[in-house]
Amino acid sequence: MLIVRVNAQTQRAEYIWYDGNEGKPEKGLMFNEMRSKTKCIPKAITSMNPKDFPSWSFDGSSTGQAEGNNSDCILRPCFICPDPIRGGDDVLVMCDVLDPDSVPHVSNTRAMLAAIINDKVKAERPLFGFEQEYTMLGKGGAHPYGWPIGGYPAPQGPFYCGVGNESVYGRELAEAHMDACIKAGLTISGINAEVMPGQWEFQIGPTGALETGDQVMVARWLLHRLGEEFGIISTFHPKPMKGDWNGAGAHTNYSTESMRQDGGMKAIEAAIERLSKTHIEHITQYGSGNEQRLTGAHETCDMDTFKYGVADRGSSIRIPLPVQLAGKGYLEDRRPAANVDPYVVVRLLIKNTLL
Repeated sequence: MLIVRVNAQTQRAEYIWYDGNEGKPEKGLMFNEMRSKTKCIPKAITSMNPKDFPSWSFDGSSTGQAEGNNSDCILRPCFICPDPIRGGDDVLVMCDVLDPDSVPHVSNTRAMLAAIINDKVKAERPLFGFEQEYTMLGKGGAHPYGWPIGGYPAPQGPFYCGVGNESVYGRELAEAHMDACIKAGLTISGINAEVMPGQWEFQIGPTGALETGDQVMVARWLLHRLGEEFGIISTFHPKPMKGDWNGAGAHTNYSTESMRQDGGMKAIEAAIERLSKTHIEHITQYGSGNEQRLTGAHETCDMDTFKYGVADRGSSIRIPLPVQLAGKGYLEDRRPAANVDPYVVVRLLIKNTLL
């Protein structure tokens, strides 16, 4: 008889990171694919302070982040939250990746963002709201979840924020994902069914600069992980279905202290003017395959054009109507693709409006 003794104090810490497959559309599902592995810690660390959790190594040659003859990379914890799947003292540990000499890896976009957060940026207290669209795919990933095999559902129209079995596919996963994000303590502000059937969105924010990327990445990991339970694949491809179907974006709401104060519309307009001059820099880093989505159709602006407008979902930058009426608030950058790196979006918005 095999007798197994369980140490009640043992904590399971799921170390999560994004790999080096940036800009490789053949990898398919994301701009950066999620990876994770479990570390068993004999005595639970309950501080939730990343500095109290040990670093850990992994095989970078298997994630596109190192060569086989020198393959060790280092995971450094940067964000800790409760594990809503395992429960108890178990945690999710978002990490950034270092080279063996503790220098940020070339794929470490979080470190690039952290490097520009100076006193001027801190004084403006930038906040972000990240609208993550995604598309559910059925088993094998051949077609969107809920679509008839070898066919198509009704044309777009009744699906956006729809209700009823004829209009909404995959609510069971979307609801489970929202519950998991809440239990993890993430700043999730809502979910909704999107324009294309089988497409959904969750929103993270308002959150600070580094917290936005950390929480979006954990939320993405949870979506993939829960998909294992439901037999559903979630793709962040910006145009998962060709033809007359909406693509998938990551509209990013952005504000600073100056924008949020009375008279903040002047700061919003000044930021938009600066963004108009750096449009190409943003477009080239706003997601792989984004040219398939930013065509000027399906609530997008053509990627070669920069324009802004009030309540205009065909613009590059949208000023929501309530913001114009209040004369202060935030702007919405509608250019990022669903598979964009959130740390990159935040860095570029800060860099090109505040620095």
